[in-house]
Amino acid sequence: MADHGAFIRANTTPLPVPSVPLIRLWQASEVTPIWEMTEADLARRQLPPPFWAFPWAGGQALARYLLDNPGTVRGKTVVDIASGSGLVAIAAALAGAARVVANDIDPYSAAAIALNAELNGVSVTVEAGDLLAGPPMPADLYLAGDIAYEKSMSAAMLSFFRRAAAQGSSVLIGDPHRSYFPEGLRRVADYDIVTVADIEDSGVKSAAVWALGQDR
Repeated sequence: MADHGAFIRANTTPLPVPSVPLIRLWQASEVTPIWEMTEADLARRQLPPPFWAFPWAGGQALARYLLDNPGTVRGKTVVDIASGSGLVAIAAALAGAARVVANDIDPYSAAAIALNAELNGVSVTVEAGDLLAGPPMPADLYLAGDIAYEKSMSAAMLSFFRRAAAQGSSVLIGDPHRSYFPEGLRRVADYDIVTVADIEDSGVKSAAVWALGQDR
């Protein structure tokens, strides 16, 4: 699909995020149709499923935390890894970050981030491609939501974030403590998040914000 933005506009609707209603995202109303429509294209490109089409529990918790604690990002350079819909990046921008970079390997996600940033009237720089193998770009704070679905992904993320912390960056991760959530992080805040029951195991899910590295 050449025009990912057109696909998103045709198959999703701008809706408030359940636990972060200040933010609106282009969201799919049902799980199966959007999965099926993108399946062939994603398989051909070896890309993940359309995580960008839904607000997941960990991302909502982290976005809520940034809006509740704007001093965490105000005036800082922030990078959101595996950004999906761009929810966390948009929250950082709304909370006063000086510069926000949102990264994802999925071209649909890149298009969704741009559309969602425009929808919320904020500036977010979209950085496509896999950043995990290389050195972390200079940033005050790295953010990520819902990164522990797969063991290999969780391990790669933790390794990357440790390198970022060694460079002086702080790291915050939003997650409902999924199966492959890494050990050794510090719990910062807890939230009960309203979710889409079709993509989670309940309509309300407990999720936390976790920290790695220095407090800045």
